[in-house]
Amino acid sequence: MPDFNFEYEAIGQGLAPVVGVDEAGRGPWAGPVVAGAAILDIETLPESLRLGLDDSKKLKAEKREILFDLLLAHAKTGVGIASVQEIDKINILQATMLAMKRAVEDLGITPGMVLVDGNRLPDWPYASQAIIKGDGRSLSIAAGSIVAKVSRDHIMADLAQDHPQYGWERNAGYGTKQQQQGLVEFGICQHHRRSFKPIRKILGI
Repeated sequence: MPDFNFEYEAIGQGLAPVVGVDEAGRGPWAGPVVAGAAILDIETLPESLRLGLDDSKKLKAEKREILFDLLLAHAKTGVGIASVQEIDKINILQATMLAMKRAVEDLGITPGMVLVDGNRLPDWPYASQAIIKGDGRSLSIAAGSIVAKVSRDHIMADLAQDHPQYGWERNAGYGTKQQQQGLVEFGICQHHRRSFKPIRKILGI
């Protein structure tokens, strides 16, 4: 389970506040990539929230929604989005880095340390640490992962209202059977990532 060890280490070095950052949506065929940033108050964080936080992929959707609401109430959170057009222009990796930058900027607070899930860091001026599988090791990153995942799921559910044939409210834009069937029957729409191989194949490019 994630804990505050990385956060305590940064705070001990005078690097506060500590921000946890993670992304959601690198793999889907449609929709934006979204990053979440979170600053947790270690002293006042409710026990129910501390014990519930984990890698968002390990949590059921209902649990993520509850934790998301608790984070909005008890933490400082930020969301960053890189659009499908940006993904196609600069590639998914660079778009993910851009979304992370925007999530930290959305906090409106200059961080002392940023803990980032993964093995790459955006090009920014903050003291930072990349932590592989960080969403299962740092509570701040776990919080960021939930903010990213739930925010993106909401975006995809909204897009699904105008494009119900792809099942985005259930598959979040991933290449599931329903999405594939929708693409065969209806073709692509403006929210599909034209730079991704399955979509390029449909387009014949």
